[in-house]
Amino acid sequence: MELRKGIAVSPGIAIARAMVIDSKDYRIPRRSIMASQRAGEIKRVRRAFADAIRELDQIETAKRIEEGAIRDIFAVHMRFLRDKRFLKRVTDYIEKELVTAEYAVSTILREIASHFEKVDDVYISERAADIYDIERRLLTHLLGKVAEEVEHLREEVVIVAHDLAPTQTASFNKTFVKGFATERGGRTSHTAIIARSLGIPAVVALEDLMSCVTAQSTVIIDGNRGVVVIDPDEATLEEYRAHARRFTEFEHELDGFRDIPAVTRDGVPITLLGNVEFPDEAEVVLQKGGQGIGLYRTEFLYLYGGTEPTEDDHYHAYSEVARLMNGKPIVIRTMDLGADKVPHTNRHPQEANPVLGLRSIRYCLQNLPLFKTQLRAILRASTLGDVRVMFPLITTMQELCQAKMILRDVMEDLDEYGVPYNAQMPVGIMIETPSSALTAGLLATESDFFSIGTNDLIQYTLAVDRGNEHVSTMYSAAEPAVLYLIRSVIHDANKAGIGLSVCGEMASEPEFVMLLLGMGVRTLSMAPPLIPEVKKIVCSVTIEECNLLARKVATLDSQRQIKNLLRDAAGRILPVEY
Repeated sequence: MELRKGIAVSPGIAIARAMVIDSKDYRIPRRSIMASQRAGEIKRVRRAFADAIRELDQIETAKRIEEGAIRDIFAVHMRFLRDKRFLKRVTDYIEKELVTAEYAVSTILREIASHFEKVDDVYISERAADIYDIERRLLTHLLGKVAEEVEHLREEVVIVAHDLAPTQTASFNKTFVKGFATERGGRTSHTAIIARSLGIPAVVALEDLMSCVTAQSTVIIDGNRGVVVIDPDEATLEEYRAHARRFTEFEHELDGFRDIPAVTRDGVPITLLGNVEFPDEAEVVLQKGGQGIGLYRTEFLYLYGGTEPTEDDHYHAYSEVARLMNGKPIVIRTMDLGADKVPHTNRHPQEANPVLGLRSIRYCLQNLPLFKTQLRAILRASTLGDVRVMFPLITTMQELCQAKMILRDVMEDLDEYGVPYNAQMPVGIMIETPSSALTAGLLATESDFFSIGTNDLIQYTLAVDRGNEHVSTMYSAAEPAVLYLIRSVIHDANKAGIGLSVCGEMASEPEFVMLLLGMGVRTLSMAPPLIPEVKKIVCSVTIEECNLLARKVATLDSQRQIKNLLRDAAGRILPVEY
């Protein structure tokens, strides 16, 4: 028996024989063509795009592809494949470089994927898996290779692989595929989102897993604790079978929380919002019982396609969400990218340390045409619902005042042309750095609301790169310094009488929900699938219990002590997960 620890990305217990899938990773050598062959290669590319779109459409319309989150991801792939600008990049590359269709597709897509992988935001960087998925699909049609299928399965298995593409995961028949484990991946990848939507237990980031699993192995996948057990003994098998039965009961219980109000036992209402990236995801927020959108990321308007988005591109994305939310709040974050993160442009110098460089609001303030284009679209959309704008990575009062001044300039432009907008649209900022946290009282005088972005706040406070395996264990929301800053921001926001939410991953981690409530947070924003679980915690506690927990945490001086205390408290409400 061998036990491996990874990252839990989809809850549940799966026990079955292993099916090992080799990673499909075509390496395309550069092959030159003659000028007379260009037209033929371009025709092959166009045919491959058309075939890939037809194939995705067939998968998407299959009966098992019913979950909204999965449809959203397929829609992203479809939009990319139908993007004429992207197709033109590939055909232009063939024209200019005189190379084969395969090499052009692989080169352009891997160039785009590399930009995703460099992004410091884990949620964004893991989108590279989608680009590689599109590459594999196109190359499959260009090379005439048949994608590996698991449709022929007639017995239950767990999939073990180096990595899985999102659409590959979506094609799994969950009647037979009971779970999966991969050597790569992260919690916020599209593959993980699909696994949660399908209800398939999954664990990722299991280094060298494939070296110790064979087709004869029995494997247990514990998607709650992030554990994989290979060839378990009989006692371990029986223990996990019992745990699986308890978890099934827990899942049925959670279903009942989707449609009830998020109110504590002593009658205090808590607002639960969703973090979204694409317009289609707004529907998932509603399906999971969310009360609005607390973080609408807009980066993919820039990262997908071959050119910067137009004002209408922005407006159509925002108006679609406003239509779906039907009056519920929508917080749109302005572009949160940096010098190393925006593909298809030469306006950025290379930076030795881009995380501390020209990124987020700093980049916008130095690229006013781009910034104003987005602000115009947000203002136009503000007439369609409860739309709010939020500036990321504000570190000083000067940055906030500059951003608001530009927003006023755009308002004046719209006035001049008679374009309607909500002149009272709320303007907020993300608190993501120690400097903004320590000066929150001052920043509150120019803000309608704060949203605490715990992911960056933790990273900047502890000087820890969470993507660096040598120091990633030091990255923890339970560190006293981080909690001190969060507590200070909450105090300053309440004193100023402005709105406050927490939108980082801390808001959706069960062990931190009670602590945040006890510290005074009344609005949490998270990935939509996690809303029912957080709602259960909210409905199971009183604010006085949360206050008591927060006071106890304030007396502790190590993240280990704090984490143990919080896990014990959450475990009493969610014993299945702990």
